[in-house]
Amino acid sequence: MANANCEECLNYAYDEEYDEYYCGVDLDMDEAEAFLGGTNKSCPFYRPGDEYTIVKRQN
Repeated sequence: MANANCEECLNYAYDEEYDEYYCGVDLDMDEAEAFLGGTNKSCPFYRPGDEYTIVKRQN
C-alpha cells in the first residue's frame, strides 16, 4: 500500500511519556535505511484498522 496513512495503522501507538505518536514496529538496520531513505515508498508493515480497533489497542 503506497504511502499508507500512519494515523490509520494498527502499529501507530501513543507514548504518554513523550506525548507523541510513533510507529510500534521494530525495524532492523536494512529495513529502516530503505524505509527512511526513500528507496521503499510503501510501508510493508501497514495494517489498516478502524478507529475503534485502534483506540482499543491504545487503551
